[in-house]
Amino acid sequence: MRRCCPGKYCHSEMMDTAQFDYPLPPERIAQRPAEPRDAARLLVADRTTRKIEHRIFRELPELLPAGTRLFRNHASVFKARLRLTRPTGGQLECLLLHPDLAKDSTGQTWWCLLKPGKKYDVSAKFGVEGIFSATVLEKEPDGRVLARFTVNIPGGVLGVTEKLGEMPLPPYIGRKNPAEVQQAQDAASYQTVYADPTKKIAAAAPTAGLHFTAAVLDALKAKGFASHDLALRVGLGTFRPIVAEKIEEHVIHREWYEIPAITREALTAPGGPRLAVGTTSLRAIEDYFSKQKSASTSHNEPWLAEADIFIHPPRTFAGAEILLTNFHLPRSTLFCLVSAFLTPGKTDGIAWLKEIYAEAVTREYRFYSYGDAMLIR
Repeated sequence: MRRCCPGKYCHSEMMDTAQFDYPLPPERIAQRPAEPRDAARLLVADRTTRKIEHRIFRELPELLPAGTRLFRNHASVFKARLRLTRPTGGQLECLLLHPDLAKDSTGQTWWCLLKPGKKYDVSAKFGVEGIFSATVLEKEPDGRVLARFTVNIPGGVLGVTEKLGEMPLPPYIGRKNPAEVQQAQDAASYQTVYADPTKKIAAAAPTAGLHFTAAVLDALKAKGFASHDLALRVGLGTFRPIVAEKIEEHVIHREWYEIPAITREALTAPGGPRLAVGTTSLRAIEDYFSKQKSASTSHNEPWLAEADIFIHPPRTFAGAEILLTNFHLPRSTLFCLVSAFLTPGKTDGIAWLKEIYAEAVTREYRFYSYGDAMLIR
């Protein structure tokens, strides 16, 4: 793709966002996970033969090449959705996204989404008597607000979420004022079995990892497949459709991530193929490889950075040869990423991915966060 000048593409040579659209019947959007988790279906796409297979997720250990190394996002999802009652009796929903530590190192100032947001301009207040109060400091055109919290219970803002919050399921999973039993089920199912409870940083689950069970992890270990952890703060930007007419005009969301020293070493060590568990892991890994050559951080130290990379065709990949992922929204950055991974350095992965998705719809695969999985090898 030719550039007109440094950093800019010719508009006529940009890719239309419409290329990344596809039809999806609403009934294919999963509302609950497979039970058990590893009973989810697994579509396997072979990039060499261009053939696909239809398997079950628990068969994953039998489908991987010898020596495969798994890299997974072990961020933990916190109960980021607060349903509150306003003094007037109306309802307010506050979705906590992440703290702004640059402006407040105490962790009490957070970026949030408020619904209805039109009632909350700068200096507006909300809260629950005796538990917390919050004041809006800034308001962005995209609907985000920056709010400073004053918390009256132990644990700070995360203490509030543990007491009052619900798991932040995406809007396509219908849960209107869910009963306590449903909240308990989602609290368990919208969390990977390997999530690190000390890494409560995610406002959305790294959903490819939701299919793993202790039995699958044991089977992988028994076959000599090593697993390596990293943490990426998954935000709601991952679900938002691209509204720009051209893909290259989309301003990608940013997500903080950390790659421990031992995982950095595994990423660059010789060995078998590297499998990224989910698009969040792949995004962190590719962002890392795009930046680490120019950085002074020793490989003996953890790598902390903010992922600002937008992966779309045509792109090559430096950090993974295999991808495990779910089935993603039309016109989403995740659909762009997967189509790029199907045919690195080319654009024909867009059409191929739409063909794969069409077959998945015909075969009644379940889509999105609680849906089935796809292995690209």
